[in-house]
Amino acid sequence: MAPNLSVTPPNGLRKLMDEPLRDPAICRADDGYYYLTGTSEPFWSDNQATGIRVWRSPDLHAWQPLGTVWRCGNSPWHKPYLEAGKPIWAPEIHYFEDTFWLTYSMPGWDNTAKTSGCGLLRSISGRAEGPYEDMHPDARLGDEIDASLFQDSDGTLYFLWHCGKIAPLTADRRNLAEPARCITTTTTDPDPDHHSDLCNGIFGPNSFNHIGFEGAFLFKRDGTYYMCCSEGYDGRYSCMVATSAHIYGPYPARREAIPYGGHNTIFRDANGHWWSTYFGEPWYERPAVVPVSFDPNGRLIVGIE
Repeated sequence: MAPNLSVTPPNGLRKLMDEPLRDPAICRADDGYYYLTGTSEPFWSDNQATGIRVWRSPDLHAWQPLGTVWRCGNSPWHKPYLEAGKPIWAPEIHYFEDTFWLTYSMPGWDNTAKTSGCGLLRSISGRAEGPYEDMHPDARLGDEIDASLFQDSDGTLYFLWHCGKIAPLTADRRNLAEPARCITTTTTDPDPDHHSDLCNGIFGPNSFNHIGFEGAFLFKRDGTYYMCCSEGYDGRYSCMVATSAHIYGPYPARREAIPYGGHNTIFRDANGHWWSTYFGEPWYERPAVVPVSFDPNGRLIVGIE
């Protein structure tokens, strides 16, 4: 796909490969390698033949394909999605507790959002190649798309998804330990141009206290929680960020942190530098990374200044 030269990319943006991939996610494991996954083609129809693919790299430059590591089909809740030809969306790869975890989601089997669902996989070998066990095989773990994981400094592992829904997992990581909460902001943003057309259907009319409408991701830096969600902001599919000293908030006003960088993950490299994944303009639907940093007030800054 030719780059969209009408968009000025942030300084330091770097394409990883010319492989079609949406929603790229990267983690760094204890073996020193970086691991990458994302939504594979066809993006909007049945991509079960490809399933979830993973790549690894020693340096964020050279990427080795590890192939397809998991496909839907063995868990009972997948049946109507497979029959309807629904794709696997937005897998993320994480490394916690000496093994790899994959989150995954599928859009509604009846073409409505109410039947969308997401789940959690654990590598039983400790390797990124798997094999993977579905931790909640009989039913969806989350009631929407775009699942992610976050482990706090006290060891609590949280499952989060969609627009900022979040709940801790049980000790065996097989269930939500309590009902999910939905993270909201204490300051509203009523400008309709700062919201996706989907927001009214998700949150209800005139609900302007959400961080974004999908693509939830959470990380922590220097005691501050950064909740990221994707939003249609002035026509851009962007990463919005709100911060708090407490995991459940309060989260004050959100801000557009990474223009065109919606549905991303943020990670640290071996040297302690921070990066965000990216698949927006100018290389639409191609995995990329961009450096991020933080000002003295902890505000996330994208690109090299």
